[in-house]
Amino acid sequence: MAEDEGPRQPADATPGLEIKIADDVVAAIASMAAAEVPGVFSMAGGLVGDLTERLGRRNWQKGVKVDVQQGSATIDLYLVVLYGSRIPEIAQKVQDRVRQAVESMTALKVKAVDVHVQGVGSPDDHPGIETGGPS
Repeated sequence: MAEDEGPRQPADATPGLEIKIADDVVAAIASMAAAEVPGVFSMAGGLVGDLTERLGRRNWQKGVKVDVQQGSATIDLYLVVLYGSRIPEIAQKVQDRVRQAVESMTALKVKAVDVHVQGVGSPDDHPGIETGGPS
């Protein structure tokens, strides 16, 4: 995921200008965009991601897998949704928001945004955790 796939150049870039975007940057953009969607409780990151956050550092790549090849990206997001939310609606909004954010910020073509719901969370179970976006 952290490997750089080489130079990427937007269609409207200045000739001779080479832009390299690390996969971690794409993952961070996708994570932040997904977190803005109402009903997204958190990103599911597994043991390493959870440990990093407990140590006080925000891990923006948590719960995101990115595969960039030849100017296009495939993104897998692993989410925990807010209890009571309509999962299909949240998944569609996350897909749309992530696609828009990544394409507008990187000029990469997003081939797919796959959403994997890993669980359901409740603010009552985790006081102090903010959920995505305004309700």
